Amino acid sequence: MKFEDLLSDINGFGKFQMMIITISFIGRFTLPCHFMLNNFIAVVPSHHCDISAFEDEDIFSNLTQEQRLAVSIPFKEDGTPNSCEMFVEPQYHLLYNSSNVTGLPTVHCPDGWVYDNSTFKSTLATEFNLVCGKQGQNKATTTIFFVGVMFGAMTFGSLSDRFGRRTMLLVSYIFGSVFAVASAFSTSFIMFAFLRFLTGFGITGIVIVSTVLSVEWVDIEHRKLVGVIDSLSWSFGNTLLSVFAYCVTDWRWLVISVTSPLALAIFTWRWMPESARWLITNGKFEEAQYYLQKCAKMNQREGVNTLKSEVLSSIVVTERKDKNYSYLDLVKTRKMRRLALLTGIVWFSVASAFYGISFNITGFGLNIYLTQFAYGAVEVPAKVSVYYFLDKIGRRRTEVGALLLVGLCLALNVFIPRDMSAIRTVVAVLGKGFSAASFATVVLYSSELYPTVVRQNGMGYNSFMARLGVSVAPLILLLDEVWRELPQVILCLVAVLGGTVARMLPETRNRCLPETIEDIESPG
Repeated sequence: MKFEDLLSDINGFGKFQMMIITISFIGRFTLPCHFMLNNFIAVVPSHHCDISAFEDEDIFSNLTQEQRLAVSIPFKEDGTPNSCEMFVEPQYHLLYNSSNVTGLPTVHCPDGWVYDNSTFKSTLATEFNLVCGKQGQNKATTTIFFVGVMFGAMTFGSLSDRFGRRTMLLVSYIFGSVFAVASAFSTSFIMFAFLRFLTGFGITGIVIVSTVLSVEWVDIEHRKLVGVIDSLSWSFGNTLLSVFAYCVTDWRWLVISVTSPLALAIFTWRWMPESARWLITNGKFEEAQYYLQKCAKMNQREGVNTLKSEVLSSIVVTERKDKNYSYLDLVKTRKMRRLALLTGIVWFSVASAFYGISFNITGFGLNIYLTQFAYGAVEVPAKVSVYYFLDKIGRRRTEVGALLLVGLCLALNVFIPRDMSAIRTVVAVLGKGFSAASFATVVLYSSELYPTVVRQNGMGYNSFMARLGVSVAPLILLLDEVWRELPQVILCLVAVLGGTVARMLPETRNRCLPETIEDIESPG
């Protein structure tokens, strides 16, 4: 007997499943806020050296602000003040001949900087002076966070296969929220970077555990709907981040604001059930029976004979229930090894392209709040269309098509002139939509490819590969110093690679979830 047969008896998509999806949604939509948070808290506003030390001079104090800058700070070719240097003493002759600056002695801002706070009240850059020689530290915060996410994915994937989905979901809620709030009270950059790493480590468990938990409780017919709804929580969070950032311009309060929904998620966790699939696979039949009866009661399917313990014990019989599975089980057998290799490459490609586009909200010369909002809003129609295509053409073709269209949009922006910023933004937004569709598809697709006994390990490994791709994305964007279009070219090639590899994966449309490794390795 298959678990899907049991689900059909108790209604595989009723009020019980709706409850799981709703609780998961509450915890999930805060994740994209944290993932994209550096787009706002790490912004470097316009700045110049602090020239207040010159104010004691009588002549200087009588000058206008523009004149003070002119005699104190060398100007760049584009007419803006140098951000990192100032003259040793006021050069009053520049008021009459501003071009005569050759050989004038300068120093590197001995008294700090003055920042333009018209848009952002406070950012990491202004708080810890992460500019000029320290600007690399500011950019490193993104990578530090995603390194934490990368290791957290592996850890929570393994632990949730060992200790259960429900328990590790609560651990992730608490771990992520505590360290996120603590990071808002950082008194140094080192302290913030460390707490940001721990935030990423803890918060990533939410997405990989809740995704699997939702998929394992629904029937075949509604798996794609659940996958799309879970993915829409990400779009909702991305869109909401632009509103949060627009209303809260202090980086400390912004961190707290985007973390606050986790308090509600912790409260609602009490109603989240454990995965009956996981319980049965691990021989915990009485606990599985409790949750299945609860599901049947809520879905008004009471009195089902298949909920008896002896029936549940017959669902998984091909492998020992007391065996502890690990990441090594992903590579011990031939077909599992091939599956892990292919899905790992696809996840790396999807994440690199998705975040390579997402992190570049200032690269088109338009308002960053509007760009972030558009990036989030375009995901909604993209993911709704995924719901149609998943069954119409299948998971594999949807994933391949989405990635190839991402590559096409990235390729087009290589040839569109830089001064056509509006057209470049439209193409980028379309690319973001296709990349969101590819992400929505790959999450559901992968959860259907891996067997129950190692599903969380598989999702943890894939999430690790995705976060590796995310960590690489900011470094790819830095290559614009070599050639302005080089990041677009590399991201295009990565997307095409992912689409090519995805063609080699098996289709999972209208198929039962595999329960054991033997289900994967068996012929056919």
